[in-house]
Amino acid sequence: MFAVRRCQPELVAPAIPSTPHELKPPLSDIDDQEGLRFLVPMIQIYRNEPSMAEKDPAKVIRQALAKTLVFYHPFEGRLREEPDRKLMVDCAGDGALFIEAHVDITLDQIGDALQPPLTIPMLPRIYIV
Repeated sequence: MFAVRRCQPELVAPAIPSTPHELKPPLSDIDDQEGLRFLVPMIQIYRNEPSMAEKDPAKVIRQALAKTLVFYHPFEGRLREEPDRKLMVDCAGDGALFIEAHVDITLDQIGDALQPPLTIPMLPRIYIV
């Protein structure tokens, strides 16, 4: 057993407020398949890097995400379904969802439990970045 403390979700906006506010054209038929319309819960875990000892890892990831969104702004967009069920990406510059979490256990203590298939019961609710 281990405890997870999840911080408040936040929106990370692009580092430079130059994101065009636009509604992208409808997704292609390849990207807009009915069978792809679901969320995939995931956990992203980053090992401790000794050279980063003086830095807050969540802050580093948050800043990198903000810089990335300048060039890949549709990643912070919201999917919108049109009346004909076609999906479009609405880019408003609101930002991408980021949730920081902390656990009271190390990866070494978990061992091989994180190998597929993951059987952690709270997986659908926890996103660790």
